[in-house]
Amino acid sequence: MGVDGVVAIFNRVLETTDVTAQSNFFELGGDSLTATRVLSAVARVYGEELTFDDFLEAPTPAALSRRLALAQGAA
Repeated sequence: MGVDGVVAIFNRVLETTDVTAQSNFFELGGDSLTATRVLSAVARVYGEELTFDDFLEAPTPAALSRRLALAQGAA
């Protein structure tokens, strides 16, 4: 579960190649619908369900990766 995987998910959902670890999803044009697509992809790839609130509090690949690692450590 690395930040690179989350970057790849952001890039795929946003249909771009411009995402970096520190890119803010919403500043790149993401919205609540595309955020749901990211969360679905994260759940599929990593087997961990994050909430929309998690995403709002951690809208960059780096922050979302940390949130994912914490969730997986708690499981």
